[in-house]
Parts: sequence; structure tokens; C-alpha cells
Amino acid sequence: MKRVLPLLFVVLALLSGCKDDDEMPMTAATVSIQLPEGYRDLRVTDEQLTFRNITSGEQTAFRDVRQVSLAEGLYDCSYTASVTFLNGDSTDAVSQQGRLAGKLENIELTGAARSIELETFLSVDNDDFIFEEIFFTGTLRASGSQYYGDSYVKIFNNTDHVLYADGLGFCESKFKSTLYFEYEPDIRRDTFTVWSLYVIPGSGHDHPVLPGQSLLLVDTGIDHREANPNSLDFSAADFEWYDISTAPAHMDIDSETVPNLDKWYCYTLSFYVLHNRGFTSFALVRFPEGMTKERWLTDYHYWYNYIQPTIVGDFYMTQEAYKIPNTWIVDGVNCSVEAKRLWNILPPSVDAGWTHVGTIDHDKTRYFHSVRRKLEYLTPDGNMHLKDTNNSTEDFNTECIPSMIELQHSATDAEGTRCEQLTYDGVIPVEQ
Repeated sequence: MKRVLPLLFVVLALLSGCKDDDEMPMTAATVSIQLPEGYRDLRVTDEQLTFRNITSGEQTAFRDVRQVSLAEGLYDCSYTASVTFLNGDSTDAVSQQGRLAGKLENIELTGAARSIELETFLSVDNDDFIFEEIFFTGTLRASGSQYYGDSYVKIFNNTDHVLYADGLGFCESKFKSTLYFEYEPDIRRDTFTVWSLYVIPGSGHDHPVLPGQSLLLVDTGIDHREANPNSLDFSAADFEWYDISTAPAHMDIDSETVPNLDKWYCYTLSFYVLHNRGFTSFALVRFPEGMTKERWLTDYHYWYNYIQPTIVGDFYMTQEAYKIPNTWIVDGVNCSVEAKRLWNILPPSVDAGWTHVGTIDHDKTRYFHSVRRKLEYLTPDGNMHLKDTNNSTEDFNTECIPSMIELQHSATDAEGTRCEQLTYDGVIPVEQ
């Protein structure tokens, strides 16, 4: 049985007409926070309940979750908490810290009474790499047309010791946050369905990364400025994802100066680019001991079905995919746009929020912008320590000038305006 922590609060509903305060209808709601099973002596040490009004975008956070007042409306509700629990058997159990996260969307707060159940998920620091930045939008040519090949991802060592990147996987979701279907079998609670998986090569200790340092993974490791003066020079990147294309008209470029990631899988028969409108989620993966590409392709392939509604009727669809167990994920980031978003692909145990570049589909302002993780503090030796609460809404700055554009003082728009700023996280300036 799950333990249930009742959180009683009263919601104040405002009428649309002019009425005295004492005539306003009240909505009493009971929120039951369902704690995850299987953890001994799980204790909440700090908690927060946050409501976001979907219509206005206003967010209201409550530390005292038992006394909450809100205007009538449609809300997203999220719960976060710091917890302690015992890990191990009774003879050698040790106290461990973690975070709870849970989220409900499209909650209508009206009527005299309401009961809400909110399931939570436990996440524990993985002591591994995190996403520092994702630049999926790309740049534009002087003509204003989209340029392809200069997207990138930065992964960061946020620990206080050396990490080895060997064997770390990078993947993007197949499902989109702007499309939602009732899949059968529905395995989304426990697995991440991917349309790409690239892995950093190495035997275990070939690619050390010092604390506060990052690795740059790029689409194509060349000097893109030769083809597009508004782009970037990636000829000294750490790794590139390269695809052997089966389409002669759409061949990938294999850099002579940047090593390739190991390609375990990609959906395309030509070459892979990140979804440049920001509808997907991304994950970093550590594989269990003994896992190989061949075994993963055999054991983690599956078929699923769903109903596709159209204006001429419903169609029964069958598709195949590859999956990653959520327990393999060491960091994940949900992305979407406000005007089209329907759901978070990664569960709250991986990412309780989401981030974005652009607010509408095909947002023309999204180019030359990325999402960058927020600076939490600088260490005594001047390294960044980045914010990591497993909630991308809280952890990332949005609509940022990409760090590589800042470092190379390259273009910030199709007109070729050069970047003059230098920041830690897209917001906080680096003191020269």
C-alpha cells in the first residue's frame, strides 16, 4: 500500500461579476500526496506546492501546503520535496537524501469541494554528467533560410571529482510533447522511447572531464562559417554524431578533426539533426554492465499501437521503436512550446518540468537561441556549479544566446550582428 499524506487546503474562487468578498464562492480541496513505495523510513524534510494558472501564466508557490488560497481557474500543479530515507538492509542501512517530484496538469478548481491525488517520484543524485546546454534551433543564412548542421549539446561535470565520459549515451525522444496518444502497451511510466542513440566511445578511462568542465557534442565538426558566415566553427569540438547515409542526395559530412560518437541507432536513413522546433526530450544514459549495442537492439525493441484520429475517421496505427529504461537515465530535459504542448515525455522522476526556445510552433525568433542551465554558484577555484533539481522549468534559462556564439563572437541574427556579451549561463555576465 502506498502511504498517503493528506494536504488540506482551501481554494478561493473569484466570480466574474462584481460581488462582495463575502459572497465569493469557495472551493475546498484535499490534496493527497502519494509517496513512492519501496523506500524505508522515507521522511519529507522540506516541501513546496506550486500552482500555475494556465490562462494567465501566473505561478504561486506555497511552503505551507496545508493553507492554500487561489483564484478560480485552470491550473497545473507541481509538488517538490527534499527527503531522507534508509538505503540498505537493516544491518547496514545508511541514510540517503533525495528529491520527490510530482505533477498534475489541467486541474479545474471550481465547485464546492475537490479531491486531488498527486503521485510523486523519487530521484537521487546520480553523481554523473548533466546537460549544460542544448542548442537545437540552429542558425540562419543571410537570406533568412535555415542552415543545418550547427546544432550542439554541452554536457557538464557538476561534481567535485573527475568523471569519465566513456560509454555515456546521448538520445532524443521519438515521442513529441505536442502529440499525445493512448499507446498500447503503454510503457511510458518506466521507459523512454528514442529515435536516436549515440554513445561516447572509450574503454572506461579514455575521456576524463575535470570538475566544472564540459564536453561539446556537435552535429557536424567542421568550420560552418565557410558555408554560412552566420554560423560557428566546430572543427575543435570533442565529438560529432555522424551517419552513413543511404540517400546519395543527402550525405553526411565526416569531420577530419573531430572524432565520431558510436551510433547505436537512429531513425533516419540519411543524417540526423535535432528537432529544431523543440518538441522533444533529451536524455543522458549510463548502460548496465555488459550491455552492448547488439544486445540493446535485440532486447529493447518493441511494437506499439494507437488510434490516430483524422477528419475522415480513426485509424489503427502500429509502429516500432527502441526504448531506454528510465533507471538508466542520469539526466534528462523536457522541451516544448507553450502554444502546442500537451505533456512531458520524461516522467517527474527524471524531469519534473520543461523548458523551451520559442513560444509558438515555427517561432521565427527561436533561431540563434538555446536553453542553458542556470549558474548556482562559483567554486573557490572559479568553476561553475550549475543548478540541478531535476526540474527544467527551474533549472534552465530560456531564449539564451548560445555559449558558443558568445565564445566565438559570432552572429546573433541573420543580419550578422556580432555577439558582444559573455555569460556563465546566458544571463549572469562573466566579469572580465
